[in-house]
Amino acid sequence: MRLALYEPDIPPNTGTLLRLGACLGVPIDVIEPCGFPFSDRAFRRAGLDYLEHAEIRTHRSWCHFLESPPPGRLILLSTGAWEAYTAFQFEAEDTLIVGRETAGVPREVHDRADGRVLIPMKPGLRSLNVAVAAAMVLGEALRQTNGFPASRESV
Repeated sequence: MRLALYEPDIPPNTGTLLRLGACLGVPIDVIEPCGFPFSDRAFRRAGLDYLEHAEIRTHRSWCHFLESPPPGRLILLSTGAWEAYTAFQFEAEDTLIVGRETAGVPREVHDRADGRVLIPMKPGLRSLNVAVAAAMVLGEALRQTNGFPASRESV
């Protein structure tokens, strides 16, 4: 399982997602350009000391990401999808893709995705914070694939 961030533009959300990946042992792909430099203080503060534990691959663009894509399917989290993430059958090699906080992803990313999932919400509300949405869907994907790290009790 992997998590891909498509052109993230809010440093604290990116830091939170890198921290999530570090804690759950999920590698992160950051598809640039980002809306901030990776050295941004807000970004570093959001990741705290977890960034050194995160497995991060950066890609200069969507095209560069596709030149060496991770194995498995690309699953897009999208408010425009029709299938609820809780009804979707995840696989251990899936890469979950989240879009820019301010703009989502372009049509070419939608078209390349092997699956598209959404989080059901009350009518009239637009979307959740990208870090919250990714955590919810990643949690379900890891649950389905038994991909969570071993618990302290089982060590």
